[in-house]
Amino acid sequence: MASNQAIDRQAPGAADAQLARVETQGSAGHPYRLAMLTASGTTHARDLADMVHLFCSLYGRHPGLIELALNACPAGPVRGWLREASDAYERERLYLVRLTAAVGPLPSTPGAAETEATLVAQRHAIETLAKSERCGCALGAATALMADWPAVRALFDRAATRMGMMVPAMVLPDQASIVRVIGDAADGVASERALGFGGEQLLLQNRGLLDLLEARAAARGDD
Repeated sequence: MASNQAIDRQAPGAADAQLARVETQGSAGHPYRLAMLTASGTTHARDLADMVHLFCSLYGRHPGLIELALNACPAGPVRGWLREASDAYERERLYLVRLTAAVGPLPSTPGAAETEATLVAQRHAIETLAKSERCGCALGAATALMADWPAVRALFDRAATRMGMMVPAMVLPDQASIVRVIGDAADGVASERALGFGGEQLLLQNRGLLDLLEARAAARGDD
């Protein structure tokens, strides 16, 4: 009984830490994201197109992080959550793919080879997180992606509105769902640390991509 009580106390802490991690280390407060949400002018469409193309390169492929994590997850509550997340995220992926086609070609930007090398490294990092054998790591990355996605989605919606596209409803797992699944998975210090590591590394990729987009805009001379 004492052991179960310790786990019960630990699980909400792990969930709260994950949501706080997304709030402080995620995409929402990134300066370039905030600038993109309010920008206008002749270069804004080009910057939005660049953003959509690069995010599609990272998250528009199938199987992605959620599917890879699902494939490696044993039966149980976590697998059930990943399956629901995968079904919901497929709508987001298709939205992103359609939007990429609508915004036109990738803007010509100096340093194309360096950009592709960075994207390859990021895709490899995300795949490694999804396939990690550390209990909790893949779930940490998956829950961080789901919690961070609304901040990223706002950029897609701005591009879609500019293109006259319909913005679909977002039906991803909410914070309460994330809290529950982390509570199901957090069964010790080791899994909590692995979950935190997975979350931190996924958020690092998202911030890194925004950093890359900002650098590409500067290379094009976009203000």
